[in-house]
Amino acid sequence: MNISEIKQAVSRGNFSTSDLQSLISYTRTVMETQTKAFAELRSIVNRIKLSIQYEYLYENWREYGIENIVETDTGYYALKNECVEIDGCYLHMDKDEEYYVNTNESFTFADGKVTRSWGTATAKNVADTLWTQADSDNGDLPSDKEVGDVKTEGLKTQKKRNVKQQAEGLLAPTDWYVVKAAEVSDYSVPSNITTFRSAVRTKSNEMETAINNASDAAALETLYTYTEQEDGSVTRPLGQFPTLED
Repeated sequence: MNISEIKQAVSRGNFSTSDLQSLISYTRTVMETQTKAFAELRSIVNRIKLSIQYEYLYENWREYGIENIVETDTGYYALKNECVEIDGCYLHMDKDEEYYVNTNESFTFADGKVTRSWGTATAKNVADTLWTQADSDNGDLPSDKEVGDVKTEGLKTQKKRNVKQQAEGLLAPTDWYVVKAAEVSDYSVPSNITTFRSAVRTKSNEMETAINNASDAAALETLYTYTEQEDGSVTRPLGQFPTLED
């Protein structure tokens, strides 16, 4: 007896003992199904939280689309493009060591199955670490340093220095135009050179601002990550330096 037949029997008032047993059986089945569904949903939610905690998955994972999220061999969820698929099993790759300190992978064997796992990848500091008064009090402060001096450079300082070096390298080949214009009264820097040099400085400043605004290593990594756009171009949020037009 299905639920429609049970409803009809109830409305007619001829609800037999067997009908009641069918209703009880049906209700029990529905409740068991719903209970299992809720339990599975709670399990998925908990695994998502753990995946974020152990840095398999980003907090903004929804922005990548559910179709791009896969379950890894460790049971955690991760982005499909950050995994290697082997025989239908997704293995999560180590994080970029330019931005993270990875821990060694380990293997366990149980119930005839080998499971690979990692410790938590630790994000590198984006801000500089400074020498403190405590360092001085403990005798750890070098003789050529003072409290407040940089102890260890953060990723932002390193990246901004790289940007400055790139800009300097782009400007150097056209420096002689500026020197000549300063030394020869009737000579002017060509307009395309002036435009190019100005654009390089502007882009350098924009890049440094974007780097400064990055909240953490993940945000900084995103600035340098190339992705394909709808028009087929491949770009990164940080952008590129301009090129000199002839």
